[in-house]
Amino acid sequence: MTSEKKRNIWFLMTIFFSMVYLLWRIFFTLPWSAGFLQAAAGIALVLAETVTFLGMAELMAGRMKSSRYEIHLPEVPPERFPDVDVFIATHNESAKLLYKTVNACTFLEYPNKGKVHIYVCDDGNREEIRKLAEDFGVGYLGLSDNRHAKSGNYNHALSCTFSPLIATFDADMIPRREFLVKTVPYFFIPEKKMGLVQTPQSFYNQDLFQFNLFSEKDIPNEQDFFSREINVMRNASNTAVYTGSNTVILRTALEEIGGFPYDTVTEDFETSLRLQKAGYITYATTEVLAAGLSTTTVESMIGQRIRWARGVIQSIQNTNPVFAKELTAAARLSYLNSYLYWWSFLCRMIFILAPVLFALFGFRLVECGFGELLLFWLPSYVCSRVSMGYLSTNIRNLRWSQIIDTILAPYLIIPVFLESVGIHQKKFKVTDKRKQRAKTTSARYLIPHGILIILTVLSLIRFLRGKYGMALVYSSVILFWLGYNLVALLYALFFMLGRESQRVSDRIGAEEKAEIWSRGEYRRGRTADVSEEGISLRLPEKLSVKKGDTFHVAVISDHYKAVLNASCVYSREKPLKEGKESGQLLAAVVSPVDERNRRQWLQIIHDRKHSLPREIDPWLTVYDEIYRNIRMRRERRKKKA
Repeated sequence: MTSEKKRNIWFLMTIFFSMVYLLWRIFFTLPWSAGFLQAAAGIALVLAETVTFLGMAELMAGRMKSSRYEIHLPEVPPERFPDVDVFIATHNESAKLLYKTVNACTFLEYPNKGKVHIYVCDDGNREEIRKLAEDFGVGYLGLSDNRHAKSGNYNHALSCTFSPLIATFDADMIPRREFLVKTVPYFFIPEKKMGLVQTPQSFYNQDLFQFNLFSEKDIPNEQDFFSREINVMRNASNTAVYTGSNTVILRTALEEIGGFPYDTVTEDFETSLRLQKAGYITYATTEVLAAGLSTTTVESMIGQRIRWARGVIQSIQNTNPVFAKELTAAARLSYLNSYLYWWSFLCRMIFILAPVLFALFGFRLVECGFGELLLFWLPSYVCSRVSMGYLSTNIRNLRWSQIIDTILAPYLIIPVFLESVGIHQKKFKVTDKRKQRAKTTSARYLIPHGILIILTVLSLIRFLRGKYGMALVYSSVILFWLGYNLVALLYALFFMLGRESQRVSDRIGAEEKAEIWSRGEYRRGRTADVSEEGISLRLPEKLSVKKGDTFHVAVISDHYKAVLNASCVYSREKPLKEGKESGQLLAAVVSPVDERNRRQWLQIIHDRKHSLPREIDPWLTVYDEIYRNIRMRRERRKKKA
């Protein structure tokens, strides 16, 4: 049996057993005789289970069909590549941040580079950004008093330009040199009415889940699951989402839908939806071709998620895709789940509180015997766990999904409710991604999860009191969920405790050739990691330098070469490879010798596949992760003391 067939069997089993379970729950287990409050709590629980099942069922259906909707990049003769306008959107981001993105865009490969027209679209009309564009020799489109935020910025740029294709980048998103040659050809497939090609959102710095939980070597970026899995699966229903950056769009398609929409704070999501309603394909690819900055504080991350939630709900209200005749049934179901997804955070809170209500306060949310519960719930649960493994291809497992939902849930419930009942957020706020040497959270974010931990622990104590033998067996399902939820809440506590950031620039793993000169000595070696401020080098032969000594280093990759001034931070002997000859490990603070080398150095750092994990480490257990968090926090406190 092939792995694909085996996967599909598990998916079908999950759908079958889950439907049987939900029918049993709806018709035979609701506590109608227990009073209004308990009946209402029971209904809320079964609704949460239904919403969760619908979301998972859509993902499974998409996974079963997605391989049939893969579009292969066609070969296109060089002379047929059209003009492309590259829009870099900025509102209040610093010139230093924009420098890296504009610099990378000037290195974009194309058969005729004269056809690539780069524009900095400045929704702030700032003189320093105008000068930055002039220094790079690219276009500047300034705009002041813009009432329509990013949509107004882009629509103004559309009115000033002419190319048939438009590539859009956020201010922090740095494209790789092959971005255009690996996206533009999709628009030359005759039988495909291609309107938009979306490449994955990727990040070169650790996101808060990786950083705060000391998991930067063990889990992928939290957004990878959407960009590299869910959005790609949505190709099957032609509902792949435009995520605002790392994208190429057909100008005539944009003009047909009236440009970028105004009445939403997520203009990207609504743009793709309107393109689909107009009959265009929006296609999500799997290869990462650009990387940017993930949010670096809890406050900015929560603000970003609230904006996404409100914007998606606004756009669905604006376009009514669930009942749109222009969309297929599969697409309408996909957009129903896009809306319901933002209610999944309320569902998560219900799943946490349901066993607490029963164990601590005696609420009956389900009326059934222990044997019945195992008969109907256990097959559904086991199949769901296995199916989630097939869904995520080890980018995300069920446990990490629920940890992330638990962390975010208390802060999204009220905004989702307000937006759904018509109390809208209209003001667009740019996500703050500035990297600072500071703690990544504050105490106030600990309060909701702290309360939930106390309630869960009290529930466990009360529910276990006086039970032994078969009484513990009959209580096992409630105890399981209390324990399961407590683990997720502990992760949330660790996350909200934060972690002190020691660096402004992130280290990026990179093994490139290096040549070093110091006081007449010359050595060859390789880089171990690089950043905008520093470098780590491995040398097979020792160089006579000590802390504070200055030297020169040239770093050479396949496409770039940068000469740097360096000042030694530390030098020590270390095995170059485990079990092999020893050498020297050298770390230094660096700065490029001139502007040309600065530009080359930034490309060496960023024009690459970044070194952060792309899959979850399958060998790490809950025990390992919790123990590591406790140990690392204890060690850091000792160092401070």
